[in-house]
Amino acid sequence: MSEMMWGGRFQKAEERSALDFNASVSYDCRMYKEDIAGSLAHAFMLADRGIISKEDLEKITGGLLKIKKEIDEGRFAFSVKLEDVHMNVEKRLTDDIGDAGARLHTARSRNDQCAADLHMYMRRHIAKLAEKLIAAEEALVGVSEKYKDVILPGYTHMQRAQPVLFAHHMMAYCAMLQRDFERLTGCYEMADVSPLGACALAGTTLSYHAAGDGGETSFFKMLWKQFGRGFRS
Repeated sequence: MSEMMWGGRFQKAEERSALDFNASVSYDCRMYKEDIAGSLAHAFMLADRGIISKEDLEKITGGLLKIKKEIDEGRFAFSVKLEDVHMNVEKRLTDDIGDAGARLHTARSRNDQCAADLHMYMRRHIAKLAEKLIAAEEALVGVSEKYKDVILPGYTHMQRAQPVLFAHHMMAYCAMLQRDFERLTGCYEMADVSPLGACALAGTTLSYHAAGDGGETSFFKMLWKQFGRGFRS
């Protein structure tokens, strides 16, 4: 029988080509920090609500931090057979700490788990890109001030049209970058919406509250849980 998480009804192992086609771990492994941070926050929420024991929380926390350390140091072997970063971390955690690792999925589906990881990952990299845009704009302002008296011929339709200041020309590029920055701001706002609590589709009957520790795993807004699947990402 197949050992794949979705292969319970299969009697034979999957072809290697099918494994390669379905696997995303070669590129989504870069989200391991978000995956582990989200799981840590979720585990603390479960313990706070009395859904899992403090003993389970200690095992889960220790196991996840151990896995993160191994990945940070390049000692963690990701498996294409487990398809993605989420399943690789989950399988290793459960192998290490037993049933406590499986209970981490209480009140959480792979759907909102994966979406939350992606939202956090996008926020982190949007912020990094925004910082680079600001640095580029500052450089353009600096060179514009330095050469503010330089005059250039302005062109339209490949022909000289009118004289323009070099500084004015540079600030045109600064304006382009500023529009890009504003687009990134909009993208950040959309990413800063938590899908957590949507679970597989429309929430859970368990005593749940949004996981967040005031840092990386906290979101500005929550999605309406009843519309979680359609608007998750």
